[in-house]
Amino acid sequence: MFDAVAARYDLTNDVLSLGQDRYWRFATRRAIGAVPGERVLDLAAGTGTSSARLAAEGVQVVPCDFSIGMVGVGKARRPDLAFVAGDAMALPFDDASFDAVTISFGLRNVADPLVGLQEMLRVTRPGGRLVVCEFSRPSHPVWRGVYSRYLRHVLPRIARLVSSNAAAYTYLAESIEDWPDQRGLAFRLRRAGWRDIGYRNLSGGIVALHRARRPG
Repeated sequence: MFDAVAARYDLTNDVLSLGQDRYWRFATRRAIGAVPGERVLDLAAGTGTSSARLAAEGVQVVPCDFSIGMVGVGKARRPDLAFVAGDAMALPFDDASFDAVTISFGLRNVADPLVGLQEMLRVTRPGGRLVVCEFSRPSHPVWRGVYSRYLRHVLPRIARLVSSNAAAYTYLAESIEDWPDQRGLAFRLRRAGWRDIGYRNLSGGIVALHRARRPG
């Protein structure tokens, strides 16, 4: 499915989010807080849009995605980035090999998110950081209702106009509504072994930015 949408993925995201995806990526980079020379794993990196920004700041970023199609498009656009095709549940990296790990809008797509979070813990150095940017639940009931109608009725129509695979965005809406809320994801992070967990809402809770550290 992701292979099929790779060519127009970034454009579609920009349209469907009404440009908010740029703000979400900026907030994620600030939450990671990486400094030049640090090694960061960008999981579910897609075509490398966020990875490119980190690299521009002097970070040693490794973009990794399960979709060969995404990796191919990303590598064609940015051959200087060290793209890796990899499964979040069996990461092809050594223990404690990254200062920070980040995953944006990809944890929902991992077959077993708990296993994925445990793998992220394994490859992060003791005291290292995790930042998860993921769709969540708007905190205000009125805003939550408006957002739900957008997901069910408006988003699929827009996707048919701009996406190369509109069915993929029907899945997107369903997966967002089935995903746990902010506290639910925080609970999963703790079960996976992460500590110092916190989150903040972006765009009224449409997206939540979770941060955590590996003990030690």
